[in-house]
Amino acid sequence: MTQSLDAWLDRIGRQHPNAIELGLERVRTVAGRLGIRRPARHVLTVAGTNGKGSTVAFAEAIARAAGLRVGAYTSPHLLRYNERVRIDGAEASDAALVEAFEAVEGARGTTSLTYFEYGTLAALWLFERAALDLAVLEVGLGGRLDAVNIVDPDVAVITTVDLDHADWLGSDRESIGAEKAGIMRGWRPVVLGERDPPSSVLRRAYAVGASAIRLGCDFFVDAPPLAGEWTWREPGFEMALPAPALPAPAQRDNAATAIAALRALDLDLPQAAFARGVATAALPGRLQRIVRDGVDIVLDIGHNPQAARELGRWLDAQRPVTTHAVFAALGDKDLPGLVAPLVPRIGAWFLAGLEPETPRGLAVDRLAARLGEALPRAERHATVATALDAACGAALPGERVLVFGSFFTVAAALRRLQPAAVG
Repeated sequence: MTQSLDAWLDRIGRQHPNAIELGLERVRTVAGRLGIRRPARHVLTVAGTNGKGSTVAFAEAIARAAGLRVGAYTSPHLLRYNERVRIDGAEASDAALVEAFEAVEGARGTTSLTYFEYGTLAALWLFERAALDLAVLEVGLGGRLDAVNIVDPDVAVITTVDLDHADWLGSDRESIGAEKAGIMRGWRPVVLGERDPPSSVLRRAYAVGASAIRLGCDFFVDAPPLAGEWTWREPGFEMALPAPALPAPAQRDNAATAIAALRALDLDLPQAAFARGVATAALPGRLQRIVRDGVDIVLDIGHNPQAARELGRWLDAQRPVTTHAVFAALGDKDLPGLVAPLVPRIGAWFLAGLEPETPRGLAVDRLAARLGEALPRAERHATVATALDAACGAALPGERVLVFGSFFTVAAALRRLQPAAVG
């Protein structure tokens, strides 16, 4: 009897002794047995510390607005595994994912695969059978040794490079940049969505002959700080665009990076498709707003210092009201660096434990101990749900509750706020 999707996810989660094992040999071997060659006619691969998911969403929305058949692979998910694999705008069904997992299982033999590797192969298997015009693939961790890197992209994209996953990628931007630059291919374009990328990224582009297309050098975002409409510009061409539906200040840069990547594919996309895609691209958990009893609840997955700085910039641009923060995080993060940019902007803190959500999550007392003097005053709650209830109870109508720290933090808050949305 065919197993359910939940049973398969439990099975692949227990198959490999390590949650992460970087390297391409095992994945490439199984891909060869599966007959996986190319997931679509055109391929974008997107790596970076922050902005990957948003850039994928913009590229997907623009290409679909132009009438292309698009597959998007992202990770992690918030509420359902199906979110990771989208074909023509629709999440893959349980039945399709089960069929793909069965195919991977039949091909792997004695080769062990991690949860992410298994899912990547399943997504590529589904994409290859979907007759796609474009596949947009988000790198999971790093780039050079990530399972997604078995695919040769037509255009590589590196959004930003900052400190995260130091145990795997290195403790400085140059080391991390070198890992992310591993998605580049010789004599193919690489789009850099950062105005000052690490020199290791530029050196890699030069070494392999990849044509670097850089934000702030080769394409530009022209917009007053609080403007709605903005202009995407490159030498000899420009177009006026609406404000992105995704509200963070960095989203214009992410949209601009996606536009540069699609133009580097040399596809004949109508200008109206760029405008429509920018205006409609959506992504849950990125400054997602839900209003309850007059309180503005804002959910953001921000899980590293760069993302926290961006959150601070967004708060500065909002109307000045008291903000109550619910914070829960994973144990491998720079916790003082995560809260430091927000301390001056938050009126009250509600710490929450993530232990019930994931083995990587910190219990609340451990979280408080790790934060130490970085956050000396905060209420403690065992779960995100109870912390959220307390913060909403403390907030007056017109005030704000900000929930951030990880995908797991936002997922737990969404389950509390929108139980009907959990499928």
